[in-house]
Amino acid sequence: MTPQTQATAAPTATRTYTIAVIPGDGTGPEVIREGRKVLEALAGRGTFRLQWRDYDLGGARYLKTKETLPAGVVKELREVDAIYLGAIGHPDVKPGILEQGILLKLRFELDQYINLRPVKLYPGVWTPLRDKGPEHIDFVVVRENTEGLYAGVGGFLRKGTTEEVALQTSVNTRHGVERCIRYAFECTRKRAKGKKLTLCGKTNVLTFAHDLWQRVFDEVAASYPDIRTEYTHVDACCMWMVKNPEWFDVIVTDNMFGDIITDLGAMIQGGMGIAAGGNLHPGGVSMFEPIGGSAPKYTGQNVINPLAAICAGGMMLEQLGEPEAAQALERAVMQVTGTKLKSLAAGKMGYSTSEVGDLVVQALK
Repeated sequence: MTPQTQATAAPTATRTYTIAVIPGDGTGPEVIREGRKVLEALAGRGTFRLQWRDYDLGGARYLKTKETLPAGVVKELREVDAIYLGAIGHPDVKPGILEQGILLKLRFELDQYINLRPVKLYPGVWTPLRDKGPEHIDFVVVRENTEGLYAGVGGFLRKGTTEEVALQTSVNTRHGVERCIRYAFECTRKRAKGKKLTLCGKTNVLTFAHDLWQRVFDEVAASYPDIRTEYTHVDACCMWMVKNPEWFDVIVTDNMFGDIITDLGAMIQGGMGIAAGGNLHPGGVSMFEPIGGSAPKYTGQNVINPLAAICAGGMMLEQLGEPEAAQALERAVMQVTGTKLKSLAAGKMGYSTSEVGDLVVQALK
């Protein structure tokens, strides 16, 4: 959306962003409520405005209507500035229906070809890694988000028999690989931290797909002489993320490996209660979410940790072009983790879900 123009010149233009909100299932509405509270507090400073559009998508709707993602909704979502997602997942819906019918469909329909996952340990947050602190755990994983094994290419032969064959094909196009790798190089340059980009793959076994990744990586690297590059097998990457996470700045990898190593990353940064992610289409409509899922056993108890959803809101502000607001949000979250919370675990924070949201708003002041 183009920033609003004013009739007369003013020191600061007020931009208006239209945000589609999908609270989703389980505790999703609870954490999104707190995220919106924090985002509205930032908008109250006057440099931008937020217009919210709520969408009833998820397991409860599916059980009533057998609809996952109506075509008309997809059309509307193409017109917003960003999507703010709570969680998708319902215990009464067969696994795969909502994930494929909503999450993957949105990624594919909106061509959200980057999954961006910061792995950052905040002050006061416990990590299972001995002798590691915030100065050691601060890197980003750039995951290709629309190809690989998630493209859905495959099928069965003689299904249900003793001779059954199941095929799942990893799709890797040069176009998809190159745009992901270029984004990762730009991300590394923008972070200006270690200026090191690591390609994570399995070239010694996946000799076709990951040969393509390695060749494209090397070719694109020539355009970024200021960025140091390295390669690691995915199994070694998991090992070093645990032993020496400080070695990493930005990691770029394919869809499946990215899915795996980012969950490991969430654990070393303190757990799902703080892990946020973005499904990005640079220049298009991107979607931001907490990673922890719907956590149905905590629904309605006001005990779930909302910080991941709040941090996802910060990522959304950064993508929308509001870096100062995003940085203010992160500083507020760090103040809360460093001085207030007893734990990030649901029911053990020392505060309720809504109280944690209030603490972040207070820290913004």
